[in-house]
Amino acid sequence: MALRALVLAALATLSWAELVDFKDCGSVDGKIVAVDVTPCPTEPCQLVRGTDYTINVTFSSNVESVSSKAVVYGILAGIAIPFPIPEADGCKSGILCPIHAGNSYSYVTRLPVKSEYPCIKLVVKWELQDDMKKNIFCWAIPVHITP
Repeated sequence: MALRALVLAALATLSWAELVDFKDCGSVDGKIVAVDVTPCPTEPCQLVRGTDYTINVTFSSNVESVSSKAVVYGILAGIAIPFPIPEADGCKSGILCPIHAGNSYSYVTRLPVKSEYPCIKLVVKWELQDDMKKNIFCWAIPVHITP
């Protein structure tokens, strides 16, 4: 009975997940399995100002790393502009560190879209770097910030 409840809970979680089509932009030390942005019912993701979004990246690592750091950019007209996030430490974002080669992980964090952001279309580029500042993963998706 407990196993059945666990399976049903897992299926319910999957049905709420909103997987997005992403571009791998240089995952050197890992492999992305899935990128989930919630809520994002249509693509490109419509990010409403004043709203928080949940980012969940399932990936596997090819390296050992004691730490991990997220680096996020907004790309406008080909220019990467650093984008601050509330928690850059991947080890505080669902990853049990140290990271081990061959293991799978789920990086989970939030993306706040502030009310003062302009309404624009851009590309979000999200990297998770290892101890050597190499990308464990790097993904990019187009988004539209809306009122």
